Amino acid sequence: MKKYAMETAVGIFVVIGLFCVGYMTVKLGNVGLLGDNSYSLLARFTSVSGLRAGSSVQMLGIEIGRVDKLTMDQENQMAVVKFRIKKGIKIYDDAIASIKTEGLIGDRYVSIDPGGGTDELLQPGGTITETESPTDIQELISKYAFGDVEKK
Repeated sequence: MKKYAMETAVGIFVVIGLFCVGYMTVKLGNVGLLGDNSYSLLARFTSVSGLRAGSSVQMLGIEIGRVDKLTMDQENQMAVVKFRIKKGIKIYDDAIASIKTEGLIGDRYVSIDPGGGTDELLQPGGTITETESPTDIQELISKYAFGDVEKK
């Protein structure tokens, strides 16, 4: 009888351990199981250098989403960034999306100025038309080093 009690206790311990590992995997991996509480938006840039899927999307310095996918629009020669925003975050149709760098040599992220000059909200799947591509630090340094920078 003691043998079965010990095996039952070990089995319960293993099941609880597996449940905890699964829970932490879902929480740390930003995976939603019971429904998605976000919506997608698009933005078109001339360059998305340094940006990658999974990069942060911030508004007013607060993370509001993540970059979902990077694709290319061959017809218009633009990079298309698809990102997911938490539901409840209002972004207007005159919003501005720009790609910025965390720190001097940190990761790239998308920064959104929410707009608000109009009363029109962007609907899920909408496109932010006003964008600013990232500044290329290496290009600026090389221009400065080789004297190509114009003085005003």
